[in-house]
Amino acid sequence: MKNILMVFMGFLMSITSVKVNAQFVVTDPGNLISGVINSANEIVQTSNTVSNVLKNFNEVKKVYEQGKEYYDKLKAVNNLVKDARKVQETVLMVGDISDMYVNNFGKMMNDPNFNTRELTAIAFGYSKLLQESAYLLKDLKQIVNASSLSLNDKERMDIIDRVHKEVKDYYNLVRYYTNKNISVSYLRAKKQNDTQRVLSLYGTANQKYW
Repeated sequence: MKNILMVFMGFLMSITSVKVNAQFVVTDPGNLISGVINSANEIVQTSNTVSNVLKNFNEVKKVYEQGKEYYDKLKAVNNLVKDARKVQETVLMVGDISDMYVNNFGKMMNDPNFNTRELTAIAFGYSKLLQESAYLLKDLKQIVNASSLSLNDKERMDIIDRVHKEVKDYYNLVRYYTNKNISVSYLRAKKQNDTQRVLSLYGTANQKYW
């Protein structure tokens, strides 16, 4: 089996000079994973420290947009071997969790079916799920550091497989969490004969997450 560390390093070297924040440039696997973890943690920290819901969301969105170019570049990388693609998918799923949080919560902010207390609780739920996903990436960071060179291919792949599965579970949980919150709004709108407004805001089942 090809050494996943060398494969992933080669893959990352092909997307150099992609900035996440003003000073962050992707040049090696350690920086790649660190950038994702830092971005996710910054969103979580902002979610937990800003008390006003609107101000909170504006700050979260700002952090998210700072890293969006990075995620877009990473998504554009194709033709990876299977092992490296699983690492890429794991990293991108954390970015997609951030995307679901920002884009859907932004719509919920404009939904009169949710009050301020409910929006605060929803934001906390999103940030908690994102935080748990970011924690898992620390395991990936360990296997692409020089200190992990003692790992054999099986040990390395076991870690990659485990982290990929657990992050995917969180990704699916965020989708479910989003669906349930939107369905609450839909049911409330139905009682008021206002379902079309909800469908227009969030999209149909085939278009969105629910």
